[in-house]
Amino acid sequence: MAGASSDGVVAESVRWEALDDDRRLATPRTWAFVGTVVALLVAFLYDYVVLPERQATFAWWDVSLLDWLFLLALVVFAFYVVVPLARNPRMTRYYWRQLRTDRLATASFVYVCLFFLAGLFGPVLAAPVEEYMLARDGAYGGMSSVQPPVGFTTSVFATSNCVGAVTNDVCHGTWLHPLGTTGAGRDVALLILRGSRVALQIALITSMLVVPLATIVGTVAAYFGGRVDETLMRYVDVQQAIPPFFVYLVARTMYHVELALMILIFGLLNWGGVARLVRSEALQKRDAQFVQAARNAGCSRLAIVRRHIVPNVSSTVLTAVTLQVPTLIIVETTLSFLKLGPLTAYRSWGYVIQTAMFSEYFPTWLWWQSGATVLVLVLTTVSFNVLGDALRDVLDPRVEGVND
Repeated sequence: MAGASSDGVVAESVRWEALDDDRRLATPRTWAFVGTVVALLVAFLYDYVVLPERQATFAWWDVSLLDWLFLLALVVFAFYVVVPLARNPRMTRYYWRQLRTDRLATASFVYVCLFFLAGLFGPVLAAPVEEYMLARDGAYGGMSSVQPPVGFTTSVFATSNCVGAVTNDVCHGTWLHPLGTTGAGRDVALLILRGSRVALQIALITSMLVVPLATIVGTVAAYFGGRVDETLMRYVDVQQAIPPFFVYLVARTMYHVELALMILIFGLLNWGGVARLVRSEALQKRDAQFVQAARNAGCSRLAIVRRHIVPNVSSTVLTAVTLQVPTLIIVETTLSFLKLGPLTAYRSWGYVIQTAMFSEYFPTWLWWQSGATVLVLVLTTVSFNVLGDALRDVLDPRVEGVND
């Protein structure tokens, strides 16, 4: 744990209250997490082994492999991000005070939270809205097409049914379609909302893969050193020499590639750089006084790594993954734009941009479809990058003391 010194610098110290618990196999939170994961695994096996291939998992939801991975990632996020912050409100308030000193970082944090909520609940909320729009457009005799966004106009010849006001053969945008519609009459805002689920799945599932792999390999290599360190780092060298993009193209050629497989490929082949950062940080912590004190007090190697080294390198892992997520989102968007993405990528932002730019209406019309989607993509990537840089300072225990 960390305590505040007289000069305002946080001093890392041994978690003495934890030394007596070294023989305990796991904490209650760990047992709860394992139980939840086992329940998910049982449900997954029931879905893929017991149920017939074409039968939906539930009457209202046919759970795909991507959905199961997403549920698992949400469980990991809840147990190892939300729960620790809720159980330690003092440190949570300190982190928030530190973050609020940077307005740009605060705005990025708010945007990332909105992005998380949009990706989590957006598709669920979008479904009834789309059903209402389909029923409403049926009353007009057909779906409205090429509806401009609010504040813009287009010729009535470009739209079969103008939902907004019409003046002098000009169709005006309406708040019923704030970002306009596609050439087929689909609401652009709802498409972007659905695409946020794909981006969130990439962010959470890849983080779920990268964080434990990078943390385990980096800390074990640093603490044990010698042949263990040499073997693990040489494996990382070999892995980093294999381009994930090439592996994905090969898999796409040979198999029916789904979005889940794409995320797994890029997630499992992109943790080497983070592991090196963790190893570098863990090497410094291995020789720190609080680790030496724990070793002299009789702590086992596993307990030292688990209780003292891993918590002190977690900030490095978190900031590195936060900076890596936007890159993976851009990669998936680019592949979908080039029609190299998975067959299920029709929900992706890249697909939304591609269908607009390669339409016969572009760029005279439908510029708003690609423009709005690109803007959201830019805001998402910039927000993750800014937040990652800010977290590097906020989570650094040597920056400032913790004061209530």
